[in-house]
Amino acid sequence: MYSFNNDYSEGAHPRILQTLTDTNLEQNNGYSQDRHTAHAADLIRAEAACPGADIHILVGGTQTNSAVIAAALRPHQAVIAATTGHINVHETGAVEASGHKVLTRPAADGKLTPALIREVLNTHTDEHMVQPKMVYISDSTEIGTLYTKAELEALSHCCRQNGLWLFLDGARLGAALTSPANDLTMADIAALTDVFYIGGTKNGALFGEALVIVNDALKLDFRYLIKQRGAMLAKGWLLGIQFEELFRDRLFYDLAAHANAMAARLRDALAERGYEFAYPPQTNQLFPIFTDERIEKLSRDFLFMPDKRIDANRQSVRLVTSWATTEAGVEDFIRALDMK
Repeated sequence: MYSFNNDYSEGAHPRILQTLTDTNLEQNNGYSQDRHTAHAADLIRAEAACPGADIHILVGGTQTNSAVIAAALRPHQAVIAATTGHINVHETGAVEASGHKVLTRPAADGKLTPALIREVLNTHTDEHMVQPKMVYISDSTEIGTLYTKAELEALSHCCRQNGLWLFLDGARLGAALTSPANDLTMADIAALTDVFYIGGTKNGALFGEALVIVNDALKLDFRYLIKQRGAMLAKGWLLGIQFEELFRDRLFYDLAAHANAMAARLRDALAERGYEFAYPPQTNQLFPIFTDERIEKLSRDFLFMPDKRIDANRQSVRLVTSWATTEAGVEDFIRALDMK
């Protein structure tokens, strides 16, 4: 069985594993107070053109989202997200468990807009309702779509105009930034958001998300929040080393570009055979629409996730490629499409 289930089915890029092995007997300070994490933070600040940012490397995305939102919001405040947003559907109520409501709006393309944000603001107008204070977005989104620079600029302007924090979940930021359809840079994201993170787990690291806090008002005592939420790794240098490797050169971008290239090969083959997509195919997540019979046959040799039912006989599925997806695996899937 070849897996297109997700982009974290494999361990880590060999170069990261080699560096972890080479540094295995080094003695380092704990809790991310080590030289590797400090160097990784400097590399990320340079990449984001944001020398004043605070960098914290946490283990996973849910942990990072939960910590950021808990740190940013007062008890009566809430976060706005698309209905498909990760904090709404894939984090077991982690945000709500911290006492903060997630206010959602349906977005067919997975992207929030200023108009959708204003809808929430216009219906939460007094102290009898939670107060919207943060906007949460993902790039790439949970359905593989991208924010353009103009769209992010419009969101940033809307948030600043209305006193809202703008938080970008970058679990798949590598896939977003290396997509041919993208016109954003990491420096753009740093300039237009208050806080964002760079996903390592889904882009060649064993684990790790590098949080970049841009707005000074969100920096105070954040390490206290990390520790309180059980998110402070004693052997924090294991996180630092991985991001050192990812940003020592273009490895972070090269791995994401490979994932996108493998997805593009699948996308083109599917389109050539007349298959439609539930959402625009822009990154390493594809959502082709298959008949139930085709899904049953493909499932004999490939792993992938169901998405949603389209009609009585068809449904969309999610195919995800990764930094480690092989050309052979992709070509095997394409050949399977042609089998009767």
